[in-house]
Amino acid sequence: MGSWAGAELSALTPLRALWLTLAAVFLLTLLLQLVPPGLLPSCALFQDLIRYGKTKHSGPPRPAACRAFDVPKRYFSHFYILSVLWNGFLLWRLTQAVFLGAPFPSWLHGLLRILGAAQFQGGELALSAFLVLVFLWLHSLRRLFECFYVSVFSNAVIHVVQYCFGLTYYVLVGLTVLSQVPMDGRDGVVIHCNHRIPFGDWFEYVSSPNYLAELMIYISMAVTFGFYNLTWWLVVTYVFFSQALSAYFSHKFYKSKFVSYPKHRRAFLPFLF
Repeated sequence: MGSWAGAELSALTPLRALWLTLAAVFLLTLLLQLVPPGLLPSCALFQDLIRYGKTKHSGPPRPAACRAFDVPKRYFSHFYILSVLWNGFLLWRLTQAVFLGAPFPSWLHGLLRILGAAQFQGGELALSAFLVLVFLWLHSLRRLFECFYVSVFSNAVIHVVQYCFGLTYYVLVGLTVLSQVPMDGRDGVVIHCNHRIPFGDWFEYVSSPNYLAELMIYISMAVTFGFYNLTWWLVVTYVFFSQALSAYFSHKFYKSKFVSYPKHRRAFLPFLF
């Protein structure tokens, strides 16, 4: 295992470098938020870029210039529309490759090589990538359904940079799955938009079980790939820190809004954080 780990770490592909950088950036951002107020200067633009939805209102005052770049949080649905279409296309191409032996289009093959696609043999990875891409597509389809028929977005906003990042993320995550393949040579009625303290199930342990569930979904994908797939574990690491940051902000929001908020409840990880 030691030789494998050394070989994996020595092959720092563009995709691995990207996910490692994103994980490090979100880890640093999370650590900066844990620093006691007053020790570091506050940057309104930085806070505006890392907060979205309800957590923007609990942050520092927003300059008028920042509001010019707001887009509705309901645009989250665009992420999943893109993911269903793009990752559905990748799934279709991978299905043809795995079960019919059809090659990838030349542009896709070239793009995967630039990103650092797997250059070793191993047919079992192709099947694993197929299963992970199926899970990712179904996950995106479920989230799209929730955006249309379950979620209540009210007048919450996100920064246009966050919007562009979300679109790019779902393109990259599908390509990351595909890069693991070895290469040859609403019906409900909205009652109100107020926030209330949720209880029951996972809410008894964490403030944002949706973020915890998101992490578990990506971990399950990593297990499907195998415990030794460094590239996907870097994706999981990024997801961990990005979801932890969002959960931290939500937790602070609930604690500031509700005096009776359960003190035993954690932000992201039960009993820990």
